[in-house]
Amino acid sequence: MYLKLYQSVAYKTLGILALLVTTSCSTLTDLKTDISDKVFGREPADAPEALVEFKQTASSKVLWQAKIGPAEDFEFSPVIEAGFAYAAGASGEVVKLDINSGKQEWRVNAGEKLSGGVGVGGSLVLVGTSNGAVYAYDNAGKLQWKSKLSSEVLSAPRYFDGIVIVRTNDNRIYGINAEDGSRKWVYDRTSPALTLRSSAGLVVDGGAVYAGFGGGKLIALRADNGKLLWEASVAQPKGVTEIERIADITSLPVLDGPLVYAVAYQGRIAAIDRISGRVIWNRDISSLNGISVEDGRIFVPHSMGSVYALDYTTGKTFWRQAALKNRQLTAPVPMGNYVAVGDLEGYLHFLTRDEGAFASRVKLAGSAVMPQMVLLNSTTVLAQTRDGGLYAVQIK
Repeated sequence: MYLKLYQSVAYKTLGILALLVTTSCSTLTDLKTDISDKVFGREPADAPEALVEFKQTASSKVLWQAKIGPAEDFEFSPVIEAGFAYAAGASGEVVKLDINSGKQEWRVNAGEKLSGGVGVGGSLVLVGTSNGAVYAYDNAGKLQWKSKLSSEVLSAPRYFDGIVIVRTNDNRIYGINAEDGSRKWVYDRTSPALTLRSSAGLVVDGGAVYAGFGGGKLIALRADNGKLLWEASVAQPKGVTEIERIADITSLPVLDGPLVYAVAYQGRIAAIDRISGRVIWNRDISSLNGISVEDGRIFVPHSMGSVYALDYTTGKTFWRQAALKNRQLTAPVPMGNYVAVGDLEGYLHFLTRDEGAFASRVKLAGSAVMPQMVLLNSTTVLAQTRDGGLYAVQIK
């Protein structure tokens, strides 16, 4: 995940001051970006591990591909709804494609830079902008309304029961009327002195909104009015410096039955009761780009590059694939007998579900695969790359 540092008014540590002194940037935004490049840049601190050779036990291929437009400094993920794929790029492009062929149904341009999307629901296609606006289109690509919020939108808006729920970069979550874009409620929280700027987003299910924040906190809100239901600690900040103490949830929580799972960077993975917010179990694993859960197993990429399969009731390790070190892996996608994971060089790797062994590999592009991929069906995954490509990849 490409991360920037976000500083509140409450900063500064000696380490950050040292970085500020040594930079020659002219604006605060430039300073933050420069600090980000020094500490959490897009290029890994260490070179990616060379790919190992293996005997392929499965066959993978690109069924179709499309061009959306580069992601620039943002992260975009496609979404599937009723036989169509929706995707967006930083230049303002929003497209609707047939999932079987990749044929374009329509393409529109919001007229300003997009930074978050796409969300689909209630016959609306939703995207967010770097200027803090949310655009709502109908299924034919016609603009229905535009709503202005307080800060840039770095993740996909969500729809639930007549409400569009949007997270902004200033730690606010908004409930917006899906009919006209008017504001219904807002949840606001204070962030730690130093947090990671990420596209963590939120998940809505069963009338509740789940979102992770800085300091390793996971919250649940009522979707109808934004009232806090509970707050849980996934991870506790550790270390001496503020940078060492970053323990932010930078990816989507995952729901499975009565539990919600979340993982923090420089922190832990935890299973939490959805009703009470009580932590059922946790263990030390650091991850940036998220987890997946299927049939009793949790799949999680460590921030250093290993892929783990864990028992969903205890967190015990089933297997660990360690041959993808420093490759900035995406959230894994379970696909029957396989698990798909993308990397920073545009490769898509397929691991066996039961052992974590390499089964197949396909090169998509020369740029990174976006952190969140989606399933088209049980054998096909849809991946978006940083240079703007969209790829439907099948494994057999």
